[in-house]
Amino acid sequence: MQIINYISTIAVPMVILLIILYGILEKNKVYDTFVEGAKEGMQVVVNIFPTLIGIFLAVGALRSSGLIDAIVKLITPFINLIHIPAEIMPLALLRPISGSASMAVATDIMQKTRS
Repeated sequence: MQIINYISTIAVPMVILLIILYGILEKNKVYDTFVEGAKEGMQVVVNIFPTLIGIFLAVGALRSSGLIDAIVKLITPFINLIHIPAEIMPLALLRPISGSASMAVATDIMQKTRS
């Protein structure tokens, strides 16, 4: 177990070091390449940000309105036939739409089952 902790501790610094060494061996300007990649990454964030906000708002509205609970109540007889717990259906419904929203639902499910 201790060796796994050691490997996980040095993994990221080793990857960074290998990238820098590879860039030096290939005679690339490592820092300039990094800055260009960071610029492209920021452009990607700017491009997808409105979509993410829309998804979060839509999922939040679905959860707040009770529509997801209504859908779960509607399909409960069918999912009971195939032995799927009704408690996880909100997670199953939201997962294809938004992974982070489904994580929030999973957290809610876990907190409810502890109580």
